[in-house]
Amino acid sequence: MSTVPESRPRVGWLRPKNLLFAAVVLMMSYVVVHNEGFLIDGANDEWKHIESFKWWLLFHGSAGACALLLAPLQFSDRLRGRFTKLHRVIGRIYVTAVFVLAPIGNYIQYLDEKLGFSRAFTLATTVDALLLMTTTGLAFYFIRKRKFQQHRMWMTRSYAVALVFFEVRLVSGVLGLDDSNGAGETIIWVCLALAIPIADVILQAQDSWRSRVLPKG
Repeated sequence: MSTVPESRPRVGWLRPKNLLFAAVVLMMSYVVVHNEGFLIDGANDEWKHIESFKWWLLFHGSAGACALLLAPLQFSDRLRGRFTKLHRVIGRIYVTAVFVLAPIGNYIQYLDEKLGFSRAFTLATTVDALLLMTTTGLAFYFIRKRKFQQHRMWMTRSYAVALVFFEVRLVSGVLGLDDSNGAGETIIWVCLALAIPIADVILQAQDSWRSRVLPKG
């Protein structure tokens, strides 16, 4: 019988998870340039649009940036294994950011009704906010109970719901529907409906990948 230990296959960086996050980065980059470019243009008409709630938007945007930029670090097995304390700190920041950005975002959408947006947009934003807070709250609950598998599952779902913010803007921009309220409402509801199912598919695909790559025994 051989006494040489079985080595773990070298997977490299071209793993499905890394490719997925690369796609997320590209999506975020498109939305920042296409939708948020007004932030560096003081003469843009969008500043007039947000004048009445700009301070609310500042807190909402800051919390959203923290949540969306820090969350991918939580899915790194290497970082989680080497820097457990940092993982916990980032997790708490993410949870706090979600419970700041979600209700404020919903309130901003309510204020937007006075500027021409329909109540349906507010309803969709309310569902989005509740879904984000629920999935995040469950992820936090399970990690407090040290149920790591359930925590991972609900954290993935939480991030999938958080990404709806970018997905809606990406689809609207690519299809040229930025100014269509009716199409925008449909896109929001479709993205919300698919968020958790897609997260579950990704979880199953990742588990399947791990079972094929990691040595047995």
